Amino acid sequence: MENACECCGKTKIRSEEEYKRLIHRLNRIEGQVRGIRGMVEQSAYCTDILVQVSAVTAALNAFNRELLATHIRTCVSDDIRAGKDETVDELVSVLQKLMK
Repeated sequence: MENACECCGKTKIRSEEEYKRLIHRLNRIEGQVRGIRGMVEQSAYCTDILVQVSAVTAALNAFNRELLATHIRTCVSDDIRAGKDETVDELVSVLQKLMK
């Protein structure tokens, strides 16, 4: 499998729209993190940095929500229809990790 995940060997074919949307979000998050690094390098005040870290955390949570919703609508639904009940266990496991 080309470009398969190293840990599980699975892949996901995404539409061009989904791909662009996810990459756009990640690029924005990456920019925010670079901004935080710059703040640290410039000795910005702690609370100002903390506010920006909170914004990055919120952006990552929004990314997770979008990716999870798409995963449930596509991968999980398709696998359940195909009789792959282990996908439900995988989803429960992922949700437990996200809720820590």
